[in-house]
Amino acid sequence: MTAAPRSHWYRCTTALAALSATAVILTGGATAAHADPSVDAIERQIDADWNRLEPLIERHNATRQDLAGKRREADSLAARIAPLQRQVDEAMAQVGALAARAYMGDTVGAVNALLGSRRSPGELVEQIGLLDRYAHHQQQAVRQASALRDELAAAKARLDVAIGELIRTEVALAGKRRQIDAEIDRLQRLRLRAYGRGGGGPLRPAPCPADYPGEAAGVAVKFACAQIGKPYSWGAEGPDAYDCSGLMLAAWARAGVALPHNAARQRQVTRSVARSALRPGDLVFYYRDLHHVGMYVGDGWVVHASRAGQPVKMKRMESSPVHSFGRPG
Repeated sequence: MTAAPRSHWYRCTTALAALSATAVILTGGATAAHADPSVDAIERQIDADWNRLEPLIERHNATRQDLAGKRREADSLAARIAPLQRQVDEAMAQVGALAARAYMGDTVGAVNALLGSRRSPGELVEQIGLLDRYAHHQQQAVRQASALRDELAAAKARLDVAIGELIRTEVALAGKRRQIDAEIDRLQRLRLRAYGRGGGGPLRPAPCPADYPGEAAGVAVKFACAQIGKPYSWGAEGPDAYDCSGLMLAAWARAGVALPHNAARQRQVTRSVARSALRPGDLVFYYRDLHHVGMYVGDGWVVHASRAGQPVKMKRMESSPVHSFGRPG
C-alpha cells in the first residue's frame, strides 16, 4: 500500500527535473548568458572604443583651427575691400566729372579759346602740351579706376570662395559633433556600469612635478599639474576643462609658447627629444597616428586629459604605446 505513493512522488520529481533541464537548454543558461562583463573587460572595451574616437576628436580640433584661420583671412580680406571700394568710387566719380565737362563742351571751349588767342608759337605749343597732359590724365584716371575695379573683383572672388569653404566646413563639423557626443554618452554609460560614480584610482599618485626644470618649461609643467582634477571636455583648452592637446596648448601658452590644438600638429612644431633626455614639460605623444598627448612631469609620470568621464590626472608614461617626444619652445 505504501509503494504506490512513493513511486508517484518519484515520477513527479523526475519529470520536474527533466522539465527544468529542458528549460535550461532552451534558454541557453540564462544566468551565464546575461552575466555582466567584468570591470576589466569593460575597461578594455572603453579603451578600444576611445582609441577609435579620439582621432576623430583630434581631427575635429585641427579642422576647427583651420576654420578659425580661414575666418581671420576672410575678415582681413573684408577689411581690404572697404577702402578699395572707396578708392574705386572716388576714381569713377572723377572720371564721371571729366566726362561730363567734356560732354558740356568745357574742353572744346578751352581749345578754341587757346587757338583764338594772340599767343606766340612757343606759348601755343606749351598750352597744347598742357591740354595733352590733361587728356592723358583723364586716360590715366580711367585706367586706374579699371585696375582698382579688377582688384576689387578678384578680392571679392577670393572672399566668396573662403566663405563657401567655411560654410561647408561648419556643416561637416556639426555632423561630427553629434557623432562624438553620442559616442561619449555611450562610453559614459559603460563607465557607470563598471564603476558607478567612483573608481579610476588616485589622480595624483606621485609628486607633480618631480622637479622643476626652470624657465618656460617650469611654468608649463607647474600649470599642467595644477589642472589635475579638472574634467575632460573634447575641444576644450581651459580654464575649466580640457582635452589632451588643449591641456598642452594651455600649459605652454602660460609659458608664452604657442601650440596648435591638435596632438599631431604639436608633434610637428616641437623639437624631437630622446627618451634619455626627457625633462618635465616635454610632451609625450602616443599611438602611431599621434592622436593622444600628455606632459612628462618626471620619474616616469605624465599628466594628461585622458578621456570623457575621467578628470585630468597622472599616469605612468609607458601605460600606453609611446610614439615620440617633443620639446616646445
